[in-house]
Amino acid sequence: MSSFDPTRVVIVGAGVAALEAVLALRDYAKGRVQVSLLAPDNTFTYRPASVGEPFGHARAQNFPLAAVLDGLAVDHVADRLSWVDTDARQVHAEGGARLDYDALLLALGARQHAWTEHALTLHPELMDEQLHGIVQDLEGGWVRSLAFIAPAGAAWPLPLYELALMSASRAYESYADATVTLITPEESPLAMFGQAASDVVGELLDQHRVTVITSSHCAVRRSGTITLHPSGAELQAQRIVTMPELAGPAIPGVPHHGDHGFLRVDRYGRVVGLERVYAAGDSVDFPIKQGGLAAQQADAAAESIAALAGAQIKPRGLVPVLYGALWDGERTLYMRARATGTHGSGSRAGWAPLWEPAGKINARLLSAHLDKIHDRALTSDALPARSPA
Repeated sequence: MSSFDPTRVVIVGAGVAALEAVLALRDYAKGRVQVSLLAPDNTFTYRPASVGEPFGHARAQNFPLAAVLDGLAVDHVADRLSWVDTDARQVHAEGGARLDYDALLLALGARQHAWTEHALTLHPELMDEQLHGIVQDLEGGWVRSLAFIAPAGAAWPLPLYELALMSASRAYESYADATVTLITPEESPLAMFGQAASDVVGELLDQHRVTVITSSHCAVRRSGTITLHPSGAELQAQRIVTMPELAGPAIPGVPHHGDHGFLRVDRYGRVVGLERVYAAGDSVDFPIKQGGLAAQQADAAAESIAALAGAQIKPRGLVPVLYGALWDGERTLYMRARATGTHGSGSRAGWAPLWEPAGKINARLLSAHLDKIHDRALTSDALPARSPA
């Protein structure tokens, strides 16, 4: 029997950051924590693969949350967060449940909103539904010009690059006379991965006949017309596709300090100004929102919580490394860089995997965990086939 009372940890959310934190606490805390997961979801969906769905590729994988949590001694409370009482250290759920905590990890993700009403704003869970018709019209020659715009408020533009590459390839394969344009405020394609990777991405876009306009902010004030800034030039496109802008989760009881409502955290995952409250993933004010980085933030927070629980561990803090897998429908370009803002350092890129397991998201513990679940489920056909990406 243990000689200490376990530290009560409440994790809010059931995405990459939340599930990575569950696994990290299992390893770091060595039984010193009692974990509750507050989330309405019963399924974890591996979203990055959804970009291939409109083109007939494998669908995003769905993992039963019960299977993901099996054997991890986690109490899943299937409800939504209502508010947090940081003085009493209580989390209140919409259904009335109150969860006491010694440490709270907020991994809620971000809120999404449309950048303009005159373009199609993508949502990962609706990718096939939103784009299937556009792809068919592209194949049939009904759409002759297609533009993908990365607004300044979009914190992860890589899916737009994949969609532009696959759209251009599909038009070429269908003998359709169509132009595909990608417009981004970045100084060079995927500049966040550094110059070496950006050069390779630029060559790939050129090979696929994608027109790229960099260092450009846009306005779409009427359907079909894109105004480029600072030049003021106008570009016409029959279909315009963009990413949503993101805002912080706006949690009652948790003051935000960052821009647009995001939570400001230190390198150890602690929310600035609050005791025993941590955050990871898209809800924090790190400028890049991506699953691999969310997992790294969760690892850093889990180290801090484990130390709080009395584990013999010295938190190292976050040293963010950006991993990206860019899929053109046939091949995957793997990229890696030290995440230093809008321009990565130590850039690497190549067609051979730069990490294992080589999925779209490089999560230290969760990636291998999901692979094991997937492999076990293959014999029962419980999960769809793995995406080539």
